[in-house]
Amino acid sequence: MNRKNLPLNARLAFKGVMYEIWQWDAIMYDGTTEVYECIVRSDSVEIIAIVGQEILLQRQMQSDSEEPFLSLPGGRRNEGESAVDCGKRELREEMGYQSSDWSMWRQHEPFRSRMKWNIYTYIARDCKKTAEPSLDSGEKIEELRISFDDFLLLPDDPAFRNTDLTGPLLKARYDKDERAHLYACLFGDI
Repeated sequence: MNRKNLPLNARLAFKGVMYEIWQWDAIMYDGTTEVYECIVRSDSVEIIAIVGQEILLQRQMQSDSEEPFLSLPGGRRNEGESAVDCGKRELREEMGYQSSDWSMWRQHEPFRSRMKWNIYTYIARDCKKTAEPSLDSGEKIEELRISFDDFLLLPDDPAFRNTDLTGPLLKARYDKDERAHLYACLFGDI
């Protein structure tokens, strides 16, 4: 978990499976003291997995969701696990695929003040099916393959869960230079 930059006087108030709540006393501008809080969440990894000229997508149902959703393969990073090793594990577990061509496309911190959480997005090229998926007991996953053009349309689908990619995908959809760059990142030698 990303506990960097917590104040030295921060104390752990709650530790769950995915979240920690840290609290500390902060002196206000008028000299009074207030309790501040910060959520620390396990980092996540998402994988843009390339098979030929298609991108792997999944239609997923989890035991805590009422409706199926669309997402890239990925999941929660375990304590002590590198981001790329998490990506490799998640791609293998959720989809049964492996790749020897990995590159980090972006690292994103969606909340910068009161929640510490990083999302690492990797591109895995030349993916090969090597095994059947090994799903968690609370997951049902259907494999889908989509074109690059359909990938750029995902922000329009309310079932698409990887909302952190909305900005980059829309930018690539409407800016021809960004589109060419993203296409080269996914399918080329960049």
